Amino acid sequence: MKLQNFQLKNEKIKEAFLKLKQEHPERFEKRLKLSWSNWGFGLESLEESVARLKNAGIDYIELHGNHYGEDLGYDVNETVAILNKFNMKVSGVCGMFSAENDLASNLPSKRQAAISYIKREIAFTKAVGGEYLLVVPGAVGRPDAYDDTEFERSVQTLRPLGNLFLESGVKAAIEPVRAAEVSFVHTVADAKKYIKAVNHKGINHINGDIYHMQSEEAHIGEAILEAGDQLVNLHLADSNRGALGEGFMDIDTIIMALYVIGYNEGNKFLSPEPLGPGGDPYPAMNAVPDKAKLDHLVKQTATYFREREEELLKL
Repeated sequence: MKLQNFQLKNEKIKEAFLKLKQEHPERFEKRLKLSWSNWGFGLESLEESVARLKNAGIDYIELHGNHYGEDLGYDVNETVAILNKFNMKVSGVCGMFSAENDLASNLPSKRQAAISYIKREIAFTKAVGGEYLLVVPGAVGRPDAYDDTEFERSVQTLRPLGNLFLESGVKAAIEPVRAAEVSFVHTVADAKKYIKAVNHKGINHINGDIYHMQSEEAHIGEAILEAGDQLVNLHLADSNRGALGEGFMDIDTIIMALYVIGYNEGNKFLSPEPLGPGGDPYPAMNAVPDKAKLDHLVKQTATYFREREEELLKL
């Protein structure tokens, strides 16, 4: 029987994976780095969150970018102390962009708030040893465009921060988000177009999210290949935005595509972010968490991901 189009693309990635494995087995000695984006844990203490991740065998955390003002957010010294206590490392910081700190806003005060927010998070990311800061070009939870020039406003607002990213050694990771949540930059191709428009070597990386890719890309594996070396972090969730293995997301093809681009080398991360369905996930960060549910999400996701990775490496 003739394969469906997406299956043909899957097979092409599998062939590339197996060819690379046969010709360069040394490129499979390191495993993919599994982190976790913790802002979906809500009002839980950082120490509880880090302990949960460590118990599940996860050694990296993507920290909630919660420095919404000068007196808000994780304290550097307290954060470092907790990280050291559990021997946990920081992959990066998840920048949070709402209508109140929108790089594309038609209100200058909101764009200034975004600039100030990014400056605080760059300083924090550097202080805790993170590799990247996630940046969304337009507010999450605002799917309708302000006007026809929000792309240009966002580019002009972010560009002057390029030098600060360079000086700090923190990578600016532009995240494409599905159209149900943001008004522009929905695909890897869109992110590349945005990065090209910013035109600053300090802003040159991508944060992917397979849940958003499921809605916006023709094929997730191909989108990963397209992102290539620019991809520095990839958010994970199953098709229902739940724990991996509890939906129908093709995790195997995703893992194979990541190995094909050499994602297991260097400081590149996979950070599960199973937030559940809906157009605006931000309310989760202010909720009192169901700890048993979170324990399940983390354990199920980490276990399933590693099982699939090991199965593929046996091929």
